[in-house]
Amino acid sequence: MKRYDLITPEGTRDLLFEGCLARRMVEDRLSKLFEGFGYSEVVTPGIEFYDLFMGSSRNFQQESLYKLTDSKGRLIVMRPDSTIPIARLASTRLKGAKLPLRLYYNQSIFENNSLLKGRSDEVVQAGIELIGGENSKRADYEVLCTAVEALSSFDKENFRLEIGHIGYFKELVAQLDVDDAVREEIRLLISAKNYPALNDILDEVGDNQVTNALRQLPRLFGGVEVFDKAADIYTDDKITGILYNLKEVYTRLSSLGYEGKISVDLGIVSHADYYTGIVFKGYLSEVGQSVLKGGRYDRLLAEFGNDCPAVGFGISVDSVARHIEKLGGAPKLRTPDAVVFGEKGYVVEAMEYAQTLVREGLTVENSLFNTLDETKAYAKSKGIKKLVVVGSEITELDI
Repeated sequence: MKRYDLITPEGTRDLLFEGCLARRMVEDRLSKLFEGFGYSEVVTPGIEFYDLFMGSSRNFQQESLYKLTDSKGRLIVMRPDSTIPIARLASTRLKGAKLPLRLYYNQSIFENNSLLKGRSDEVVQAGIELIGGENSKRADYEVLCTAVEALSSFDKENFRLEIGHIGYFKELVAQLDVDDAVREEIRLLISAKNYPALNDILDEVGDNQVTNALRQLPRLFGGVEVFDKAADIYTDDKITGILYNLKEVYTRLSSLGYEGKISVDLGIVSHADYYTGIVFKGYLSEVGQSVLKGGRYDRLLAEFGNDCPAVGFGISVDSVARHIEKLGGAPKLRTPDAVVFGEKGYVVEAMEYAQTLVREGLTVENSLFNTLDETKAYAKSKGIKKLVVVGSEITELDI
C-alpha cells in the first residue's frame, strides 16, 4: 500500500522561512491599509455547512469543494469563499448594526483544482466587504480606489486593474433561448477566452445579433475605445445604461493619476454567480494570473434575510508574496545578534540572561552545546558575531 506521509496533497505546499516572512509582510501591509480606511477584521469558520454554498446565487460545483461530515452526519465543506460566509455573518450576528459595515478578513480558502495544474488548493486571501450605504456609486469608488491602493503598494509602476460589468454578459445571455447549462458553458468559455469552443457552441445556438456580440465579448478589452466598439456590436436600453455608467467609472479612476494602469474588460465573467454589477481584476507584473478579484453583489445578503447592497474584493496573499520575492523585496531572515552559552551549573542563568536580551529587542539563540568550542563553531557557521558566556561572570566575546 502506498504511503503519503512524506508529501503534501496536490495543490498544497509547506511554507518555509523567507516565504513565511513575505506572507506576513503582505498580511501586515494589507491590514494596515484596510484599518486605515475604517475596516474592522472578522474571521469566519474554516468549515461551514454545505448548504451555505448552495443558494440561488451561491452555487459552487460539488467537485470543487472539499467535503466531510460532522458528528451528526451533516455535510460540511472547507470554506471555498470568504464573501458568502461574511454575508451570512452580516445577516445574523451583525443584523441591525449601523450601516455601512466595513469588514475585512485574512483567512484561507480551499478549492479542489485537481484539473488545473500549477494552481493552489489552499490560498490565504485578504479582502474587504463594504455592506450597506445609501449611495452605491460612492461605495464602488471607495472599494475600487482601495483596490488600486493595495496593488500600487506592492508594484507601484507596473500594476494594472481591469474593470467590467457582469450585467453586460447577463443581459446578453438572458436573451438566448437556451437552458442554464448552456449559459454556464458559454460563461466558462468566455472567461477562459476559448474562442474556438465558444464559436462552436454559439453556432449551435444560432446566428443573430446577440450571439455575434457574445462571440466578440472576449475581445472587448482595452481603453476607452471599448465602449464604442461594444455599442456598435449590440445595444439596448439596459446595455446602454451599463456602458454609460462603466465608462464614467473608468474615466474617473483614470483621472486620479492611474491612466494607463486602468483598462476595460467586458469579458470578465466571474465564477461567482452572486455578482450583480461592476466587476474587476487586479494584476502584478511578476504573476501570470490575477491576484485580486472583486465586484458588486446586491442580492446576496437578501438570501439570508438581509436585503442590502454590498461590494468588495479579495487578494491572494500568497500570489502577492511570491511577486515580492521575485522582485527581491521580501524580508530576509535575521541573523541572531548573539548566542548565549551557559557554563556547567549556569544553564538556567544563561536562559534567564537570554530572556533579558530579548526583552531589550535583540535576537539571540540559547546554545544547546556542551562546550564553548562547539558553541563558537556553531556561531561562526550561522554568521553570528557575538558570543555571551554566562558563568560566575558574564563575558561577551566577538567571533
